Amino acid sequence: DNGLARTPPMGWLHWERFLCATDCAAEPRRCISEQLFVEMADRMVADGWRDAGYEFVCIDDCWMAPTRDGQGRLQADPKRFPSGIRRLADYVHSKGLKLGIYSDVGKKTCAGFPGSYNHYDLDAQTFASWGVDLLKFDGCNSDSLDLLAEGYKRMSLALNRTGRSIVYSCEWPFYLRPVQQPNYTEIKQYCNHWRNFYDVYDSWSSIKSILDWTALHQDTIVKIAGPGGWNDPDMALVIGNFGLSRDQSVTQMAMWAIMAAPLFMSNDLRHISPEAKRLLQNREVIAINQDPLGKQGYQLFKDKKFQLWERPLSDLAYAVAVLNQQEIGGPQNFTFSLTWLGHGLACNPACSIRQVLPASRDWGVYSWLSSLSVEVNPTGTVLLTV
Repeated sequence: DNGLARTPPMGWLHWERFLCATDCAAEPRRCISEQLFVEMADRMVADGWRDAGYEFVCIDDCWMAPTRDGQGRLQADPKRFPSGIRRLADYVHSKGLKLGIYSDVGKKTCAGFPGSYNHYDLDAQTFASWGVDLLKFDGCNSDSLDLLAEGYKRMSLALNRTGRSIVYSCEWPFYLRPVQQPNYTEIKQYCNHWRNFYDVYDSWSSIKSILDWTALHQDTIVKIAGPGGWNDPDMALVIGNFGLSRDQSVTQMAMWAIMAAPLFMSNDLRHISPEAKRLLQNREVIAINQDPLGKQGYQLFKDKKFQLWERPLSDLAYAVAVLNQQEIGGPQNFTFSLTWLGHGLACNPACSIRQVLPASRDWGVYSWLSSLSVEVNPTGTVLLTV
């Protein structure tokens, strides 16, 4: 318990949108370089992202030089990060933001750069000396599950020993799951959030598969989430890129809020549509995601057309999401009894209902025994507060 991540962390990271682009001559605007992170930090302040709650600027894989330095320390690629990570962290901090960085529990990162195996303390001290505020710790190239677990634990303890507050983002359960059921109680002792599923892609099929997996495993994972430790369905919000329709973007934003997921955008903040920006900066949705009660939501109902999810919130409120799974036809109506919500207590004896997405409006006051009819576009979601 490092006292961090009392609500799901929010920020921006490079991975899904910019991947491992390292040829700055060929791709100067997309290259993983200090220029990219400086420009994103500038945009986060100038365009209201920081004020909306997005505070981390996160470097993912491919930032490193191919080898460690003469003292065995990790080093940034000198051509792409000529000023070094410390100077970049200072710049990010000067903007009122925080810097995240990436390493791996194994001998090499997923992209083949030096990993942290047998260097956990040294790397933690290096990150702390640079002023890093978050570590995403991947799980590639670990020789065994025992070494994987040992590495995640050792890095957790090493980060705490530095005395610097560093959020610890783990991939631990994702790499365990093909072989054994993760012990989430143990994982929460060491990590602030932990990834459960495959990399998110800029596609509806990817978003849909994450939601299906989460619902299938909700009896295991929902109860462990809370202040200080969160399930990560793969944190990246791909809203503002190329693969999602408007309705599908609404679904990702709404459902990541319901799931109390970390909200890390992976897009190009230098070129983002006003529509995507409004959705990502929607204060009511962010308030649901950041609700201090810290309860993760869960699926209540599913048939061939619809899913109904709810999330308990502070002050006896609930967030409710109605998702239309159909990918054919037009808008469909879903009608349900308000007695379904909150184990029958959410609207007892009455409740006020407000629609948050796809547009905000008050629906009025309903009695406990009322039914609610919601019209939802194909692959879209209507998000309500009750």
